[in-house]
Amino acid sequence: MIAFALRLAVSGGKEAVARLLMIAAAVAIGVGLLLSALSGINAVDRANERQVWMNTGVKSRTETAPVDPLWWNAHGDFYQGKEIFEAEVAATGPTSPVPPGLSKVPAPGEYYASPALAELLREVPAVELADRFPGRPAGILGDEALPSPDTLSLVIGRTVDEVKAAPGAVAVTTIATAVPSVCDSDCYGQGVRGDAMTLILSVVAGALIFPVLIFIGTATRLSAATREQRFAAMRLVGATPGQVSVISAVESTVASVIGTAVGFGLYFALRPLLATVPFTGDRFFAADLGLGALQAAGVAVGVPVAAALAARLALRRVTISPLGVTRRVTPQPPRAWRLVPLLAGLAELGYFVDNRPSDTNGQTAAYLTGFLLVMLGLVIAGPWLTMAAARGVARRTSRPATLIAVRRLADDPKAGFRSVAGLVLALFVTTATVCIIGTIDENRGALSGDPGTRKAVVHTAEDILGPQAIPTVPDSLVAAARAVPGFRGLALAHTNPAGIGWDPSGHDPHPPLLAICSELAQVAVVGHCAPGASVAAVPAWRFVDLGEATDEEYPAAAVPVAEAAALPVKMIYATTDGSAAAMEQLRTMFTKAYPAFRSRMVEDWGTRSQKRLAGWRQLADVVLLTTLPIAGCSLAVSVVAGLADRRRPFAMLRLTGAPLRLLQRVVGLESALPLLLVSAISVGAGFAASAMFLRSQMAYDLVPPSALYFGLIGLGLAASLGIIASTLPLLRRITGPEAARNG
Repeated sequence: MIAFALRLAVSGGKEAVARLLMIAAAVAIGVGLLLSALSGINAVDRANERQVWMNTGVKSRTETAPVDPLWWNAHGDFYQGKEIFEAEVAATGPTSPVPPGLSKVPAPGEYYASPALAELLREVPAVELADRFPGRPAGILGDEALPSPDTLSLVIGRTVDEVKAAPGAVAVTTIATAVPSVCDSDCYGQGVRGDAMTLILSVVAGALIFPVLIFIGTATRLSAATREQRFAAMRLVGATPGQVSVISAVESTVASVIGTAVGFGLYFALRPLLATVPFTGDRFFAADLGLGALQAAGVAVGVPVAAALAARLALRRVTISPLGVTRRVTPQPPRAWRLVPLLAGLAELGYFVDNRPSDTNGQTAAYLTGFLLVMLGLVIAGPWLTMAAARGVARRTSRPATLIAVRRLADDPKAGFRSVAGLVLALFVTTATVCIIGTIDENRGALSGDPGTRKAVVHTAEDILGPQAIPTVPDSLVAAARAVPGFRGLALAHTNPAGIGWDPSGHDPHPPLLAICSELAQVAVVGHCAPGASVAAVPAWRFVDLGEATDEEYPAAAVPVAEAAALPVKMIYATTDGSAAAMEQLRTMFTKAYPAFRSRMVEDWGTRSQKRLAGWRQLADVVLLTTLPIAGCSLAVSVVAGLADRRRPFAMLRLTGAPLRLLQRVVGLESALPLLLVSAISVGAGFAASAMFLRSQMAYDLVPPSALYFGLIGLGLAASLGIIASTLPLLRRITGPEAARNG
């Protein structure tokens, strides 16, 4: 029976071959997208595993080994918004642990850089970057120490005394192999939040797979009426329900097996290209985009099995009775309960607006199920909405074409909605994606900070409020800073051991810093002194808060200028013309002079969020560029399949005198009415779901999308109507007198 089914699958004429190819293509796209999502989740996990070594110096680590200690001091740096991880190390003996990516601990005066950083050091002027790292390059960090080809990392060899003198230095006997359970602001290798990325990729996979599943279902039903007649004839000549089920399952399984194989090939062919897309802010290593054995086996076996089950369900009428096809009985109308899943999904998202789960797993369950329930609800509710709209139009029209179309829709709304289901889902996905990404981009996309503070460089201790201070800043360093092209001004913030101008009972728990007014005037974004003052007491947070400029006036401090200038320096605050070269040159100059301190810029703290937003925008582009074309293909195939299935009733109408243009208007209205109605509801559901998600998860109010979104939606609907119109000429060919013959 299987051999006979295989012959039918490949020798049923052009229609059978076309149906086979369409199902295979739909399955291939779905499998390729599913494998890409699974490998993306795996890549995040593998990238995270390769950066946990950066947490070796975390205080909460308790792992030890009977080896010579390794002195370790890790800290971060930046270059033009790109984060740099630096680990200064010093071995105390031959058995000291070696960081990954190295064959030995670097000797004092040498360093190993990641490939991306090594290239940057060669291309960028030394005064902007390389001068921060005294010593000579001794080699390249191996990939096993890097989460991404774009990672900027450096392992620097120092003497034991040099490392021990650095704040935060520790002696370790093991290299970290897991993220510490407690991070007291000293974790560097926490990586991408795998659970959050799993949520994002899962939602994206669901958003992509749903339209593909609709496409598969549509392609499976291509020429469904003809196949049902054929299977009914087999039943009449003695075929058992089991044999008919085997034949129908084999046809779909053959196509799905071919599609699954092509999908695997598509995934492996596009994997190098997929690795270059910075979904997490950085690229992946291509080797990280791998699949587990169970994942590959699950997709390879599960997809064909699902296709066989779908075929069994699609043709279940034939297995009940050999006359089940020829007895064309109006199906039972859909009931109002079909609205329940859609309303339940929206209600779930609405509930979590004020009851946001406290942990990530709870958030994943809440939002993922909510969105998937809304998508499933749109598909389930679509036939009922189509029927309700058709009945409403029927009561208000007397035109023949409209009456025929809405009566047919009211009699079989499932068939009417089926043709536009893929596009309806695509519109929901597009709306939710544009609203969520657009709102996040509006709130986080613009680089924070006042235009004036974005041009500033602040060099200060890691612990801003701690005891660290620079004993004195020589005039030569100030003169060198002033000589940098693009330099605008510089002020030194001195310690205030006497607490001048400080009210311990006030809101500020720390004494202000002292600034010489002639210097403060050069960096006006921090504020200004009171008239006649020579030294002012300035709150410390004013120097480190780069979020906004201020014109605040500070009272005079009762201390001579010479005495204030002799006090230790807590911070160096410099302003520039905003050029990257000037800012990085100043950062390098200050870091070289005072390596225990760190330079801060507005661009630095926006790096992670900017990279993450860029990755989310990439995901949004993938969703939009994938779902809409798939939905368009699904619509075209569905309309053509519907025409083929209705050729005999339409041919009978033509024989009775119905003009061809009347039938064309009927077909157009049958597709356009559910398309426009349910699309409007789908877009509204997309707005509602995204607004509730944004308010619950991020406390953002929905930002209305730009005119580009509405233009895209209008263009998509116009293209859909164009696809429907392009199929209408087929009516003349398929509704000739020969189509009216009895089977």
